Amino acid sequence: MVLSHDVGGDGPAVLLLHAGVCDRRMWDDQWRPLIDAGFQVIRCDLPGFGQSPLPAGPYTDSGEVLALLDTLGIRRVSLVGSSYGGKVALEVAARRPERVEALVLLAAALPGHSPSAELRALGEREDALIEAGDLAGGARLMAESWLGPEAGESAAQAVYEMQLRAYELQLAAQTTEPVEGEPVEGAVELAALTMPCLAVSGAYDLADFRHPETALPATARHIELPWAGHLPSMERPAEVTELIVTFLHEVTNE
Repeated sequence: MVLSHDVGGDGPAVLLLHAGVCDRRMWDDQWRPLIDAGFQVIRCDLPGFGQSPLPAGPYTDSGEVLALLDTLGIRRVSLVGSSYGGKVALEVAARRPERVEALVLLAAALPGHSPSAELRALGEREDALIEAGDLAGGARLMAESWLGPEAGESAAQAVYEMQLRAYELQLAAQTTEPVEGEPVEGAVELAALTMPCLAVSGAYDLADFRHPETALPATARHIELPWAGHLPSMERPAEVTELIVTFLHEVTNE
């Protein structure tokens, strides 16, 4: 299976990896600006999201992403990952560092992180709604919980629709969780990653995603946005796009 994806533009390759409450549509506001800035842009739906069904057998998200890059003939790429997509980006970088030019992590989940009581409680509320068959209620809860105060109604509606689609797709496969295969060998040693990294967090986000610099790759440049929640690229799209473009131009010498 090849992940459902879009490709556009020419130049250094940039792959956009979506959050766990979204799919590749979350990057609508970044798609054209990144192409216009001189990049070849790829965005994909991870397994169980958007237009990518869950594989029939064991898999890893990092393995599926690397397979997509192989299919497209892309040997080296910058990865932009939001939330769960940031975790996948870090796993790809740990697994095949020679293929990753740079990392942009937007409120990234970190491999091996133990969730806080607040995050566990949110997950329990979501699970209860899903078990009761209230998928719309679960999607509304996610839209309300993960967007900061700067997000407009259109962003909330987009998250609602993307999350609802993920529920429907995953329940059709009799699971609401990815069926992961063999993990990356050993722990993901973030401090060992040497590629340039921009780590962005939001002041309104849960503590699980507001990482101290010591928890990030040693190369990370950390910025906390005082206005942002968990999905800053959807909350103030133009501002975050400018951060991404400026960083990628700097590290790819474009």
